[in-house]
Amino acid sequence: MENESNFTMTAKTHFGLENVLAEELKNLGANNIKALNRAVSFTGNTELMYKANLHCRTALRILKPIYKFTARNENVLYDGIQSIDWNKLMSFKNTLAVDSAVNSRFFNHSQYVALKTKDAIVDQFRDKFSIRPSVELDDPTIRINVHISEDECTVSLDSSGSSLHKRGYRLEKNEAPLNEALAAGLVLLSSWDKKSNFVDPMCGSGTILIEAALFAYNIAPGSIRKSFGFQKWRDFQPELWDKLCQEATDQITPFEHKLVGSDISSESIGYAKNNARLAKLEGKVTLLRKSFEEQTPPEGGGVLIMNPPYGERLKEEDIDGFYKMIGDRFKAAYAGYDAWLISSNKDALKKLGLHPYKKITLHNGPLECKFQKFPMYAGF
Repeated sequence: MENESNFTMTAKTHFGLENVLAEELKNLGANNIKALNRAVSFTGNTELMYKANLHCRTALRILKPIYKFTARNENVLYDGIQSIDWNKLMSFKNTLAVDSAVNSRFFNHSQYVALKTKDAIVDQFRDKFSIRPSVELDDPTIRINVHISEDECTVSLDSSGSSLHKRGYRLEKNEAPLNEALAAGLVLLSSWDKKSNFVDPMCGSGTILIEAALFAYNIAPGSIRKSFGFQKWRDFQPELWDKLCQEATDQITPFEHKLVGSDISSESIGYAKNNARLAKLEGKVTLLRKSFEEQTPPEGGGVLIMNPPYGERLKEEDIDGFYKMIGDRFKAAYAGYDAWLISSNKDALKKLGLHPYKKITLHNGPLECKFQKFPMYAGF
């Protein structure tokens, strides 16, 4: 494997996590790493592509570009897609799906680009074999990604299949859940060194706590998943994949401190416990039904990360009072903790009554959020 020639790949991520993902890829042995907008480009071989899918906590997809060409209208796009010999990559018996991202004055709609790409592929099979492969959006044999920047068109194979944030442990969720890759990003952005406790006192269905636990025990996030896109490719190497999965299992490390999540909702705690069980973290995390005011963190200090309600369903005075209570509780009970809080409500954040030591801009779905650090010292 070491002698296999390297190729360029693109890892997709959330806005604000590009440098975190770049560091993850560097640690896996990637070369020529370049942070882009919501993505990181890098070079490596097939083994690295498999490892990136298995180990990257903040990646959403690992794309393998196979062809680049210029196109300024739909006919040239169609011809460019047809110039690829798709029979080398798939059979007419297989299924396909096409995703597209467009930032171009020549093409207005990404869905139309995806449709034109699909037409070019299935028409090629129909012309050659008098039969065309079917489209399967949820679980296709091959997922194709088309990215158009102005007139530069890049066609890639999606080695991940479904988005990598779908680890496989979150079958149940409460309202407004945090994406798993974003939750992992919060943990990595906090610079928690695993040498102290970790708490989420408004844990909801447990996503931040579970991602922190996977990180704490050095458990590969992809090890919970059932499948990846590359496993259906014609050149899939099952022996190599089995070796990498075994190495990931061997790399799991003990963790000596506390991982605690709590929430006022018994329903949310029920979801969190089930998600933790599916993530094989039973006995490794503590989950309690307690309000934030009641919860006391483990002694010895550590890191707190919380994703409180942003106030979309609360009156202004309620959300202001709620955030003031959070700030007061931080000061009263969390000495020795670095408290991190993510919220899209910039006005409510001011009601904490604390000056942030650090501010990071992130996006939670369509919402622009601030991820803020408040080091809590004794004597507040």
